[in-house]
Amino acid sequence: MQFVDSQTNDKVVNFMYGVYGWMSVGLATTAGVAYAISTSPTLMKAIFTNSWITIGLFLFQIGLVVALSGFITKMNPATASLLFLAYAAAMGVTLSSIFLVYSLPSIYATFFVTAGMFGSMALYGYVTKADLTQMGYIAGMAVWGLILALLVNMFWKNSGFELVISAVGVIIFTLLTAYDTQKIKQIAQQMIYSRQDVGGIAIIGALTLYLDFINMFLFLLRILGQREKE
Repeated sequence: MQFVDSQTNDKVVNFMYGVYGWMSVGLATTAGVAYAISTSPTLMKAIFTNSWITIGLFLFQIGLVVALSGFITKMNPATASLLFLAYAAAMGVTLSSIFLVYSLPSIYATFFVTAGMFGSMALYGYVTKADLTQMGYIAGMAVWGLILALLVNMFWKNSGFELVISAVGVIIFTLLTAYDTQKIKQIAQQMIYSRQDVGGIAIIGALTLYLDFINMFLFLLRILGQREKE
């Protein structure tokens, strides 16, 4: 039995390496697309002065998330991987706007701070013996309150309230990083032990952690980022 458990644990470790590998590829795709577009004034103008393109990008991203979340078990790994990369590229188009708002050094600095925080919480979520389910549930519910606060401040436009929202957002997605890591690990353990295919779960896990990272980065950028106008 110990031999089987050891084999399962080794496979879980390899699975998690795969999850973080795909997440890293997604982040690299997003960063590459965002930077490439930001260096082209023609593309920036075409994208961000046309509301139909902005709406289309948003709907495209929502559609890809729905497709990956709802039909991942019916997809082959290659299709799921391509959809994930398409989502990451579309997110890169959207996030290219941050290069117009924030200075390049502050974007780099915030990225490295995010990477450090994300890595620490992901490691905690992986190794801890504590059950993070309740924490994850609370953080997940708090996301809806965060969305409501963001919508309110779109009209209120209060800089102090925006700072509070950003700080809360960082906390929420920091907690979700630990919770999601533990949840992905547990699902992998169950599926590997019962000899189920975990290919699709790896992509969903990568997408989940990718979104945690992106949201943490964007909220931190609102706090640490130096605006170009300053």
